[in-house]
Amino acid sequence: MVFSSLIFLYVFLPVFLTSYYLAPIRWRNHVALIGSLLFYAWGEPVFAGVLILSSLCDYGLSHCLANPGKGPAYRRGVLTVGLILNLGLLGYFKYANFFVGQTNGLLAWLGQGSLVWTQIALPIGISFFTFQKISYLVDVYRGTAKPARSFTDFLLFVALFPQLIAGPIIRYHDVAEQIRERAHTADKFLSGLWRFTLGLGKKVLIANQLGAVADLLFKQEIATLPMPYAWTAILCYTFQIYFDFAGYSDMAIGLGRMMGFEFAENFNHPYTARSVTDFWRRWHCSLSTFMRDYLYIPLGGNRGRAWRTGLNLWLVFLASGFWHGASWNFVAWGAYHGTFLSLEKGFRHGRLAHIPAVLSWAFTFLVICCGWVIFRTETIADAGHFLQRMIAFDSWSGVTDRVGLFWPDVISHRATGMLVLAAIVSFIPDTVWTRWGWDQACPTTRWQSAGRIALGTICLLLATASLANQSYNPFIYFRF
Repeated sequence: MVFSSLIFLYVFLPVFLTSYYLAPIRWRNHVALIGSLLFYAWGEPVFAGVLILSSLCDYGLSHCLANPGKGPAYRRGVLTVGLILNLGLLGYFKYANFFVGQTNGLLAWLGQGSLVWTQIALPIGISFFTFQKISYLVDVYRGTAKPARSFTDFLLFVALFPQLIAGPIIRYHDVAEQIRERAHTADKFLSGLWRFTLGLGKKVLIANQLGAVADLLFKQEIATLPMPYAWTAILCYTFQIYFDFAGYSDMAIGLGRMMGFEFAENFNHPYTARSVTDFWRRWHCSLSTFMRDYLYIPLGGNRGRAWRTGLNLWLVFLASGFWHGASWNFVAWGAYHGTFLSLEKGFRHGRLAHIPAVLSWAFTFLVICCGWVIFRTETIADAGHFLQRMIAFDSWSGVTDRVGLFWPDVISHRATGMLVLAAIVSFIPDTVWTRWGWDQACPTTRWQSAGRIALGTICLLLATASLANQSYNPFIYFRF
């Protein structure tokens, strides 16, 4: 089940929220947990069993880690078991198909028979809830978090449906008090509803429209794609993935707020960044902080020599790329970003010194767009061909040859209008959002309240009409 579906909007969510608020306060965690498990089990019930059983193991291990009568060696051993368990499950479900495929390719090259293998389905959200459980175990080991007081509390932390599928990646010590006790107010509920509706509009009204154009163009023969179409495709995808993922994060934060929870922000106008380092401070913030706290710092962080710091950054982003998916393109995408981050670290700590702001922004945006080419294409060869088409000035003649093939479809999806709208929303300065009050939990004036009601109603009506005419529209990050 996805947030941007009619069955979620008009069946699951109303039934869940009604049940949640009719229940006595002491039972609301149980209602939230049951609703979350039903939400997750909607497509593949067997994976709900995997989630519950693995969480039960982690819950037991966390109490072993917190045992004051055990020594450091015992606790390190327990943590190692927990890491092997969680990373082993992630590796089996997410990467086994990839490694078997690579092995069979090597065996075929050597003239040997291939391995017999049944493809494994990927549990939705496993990359996200695996990282959450790892952070919990490590924090308990470090003493920065206490083990959950009950398995119900811990399972709710892992399975809470607003953030279960695609984040934000939350830490147990950030929500432990909220699980035990949280405020439920009308203002908080309406603020969450506003945030959810805004995210729904980003996903359905912007991301889906841009995605239709990007998908259409990426399906063409890349090796002969005219340069204008290559740029149209990657610009559409650049804004699609932002509004798709940021829209999901808005919806997750809004749903959590409607239930009394406060989740950390996951995006902060990433396309206004003036360096790749700055981009990663603004993009998927919960993943960036996870990688910093649980991989970069343990590797040594920036405490060593410059070359070692650069290597640590590069390794972290290599791992981040592989976390996104079992494909050489994701590995290359991670290495690509890691390279720029390492170079920036040695060049005035990530600031493009002595370069005007407009030029540093333009360079950063170009780097990010080229990175999305690697991310979006299926193979390294396709990525190389696509990047070539982006600078193929001799391909303009192909535009007129192909106008009749698919340009009318591009126009029908309002590519130009959507790109302009996406750019305006993406590049609005923080000061404008603050002045209008769109970033505040609760509006402070009647005009802000009226504006939210009007815009929220329009977004909901337009999104409903759009969803009624669309097929399945999963979020991009669902496959990670």
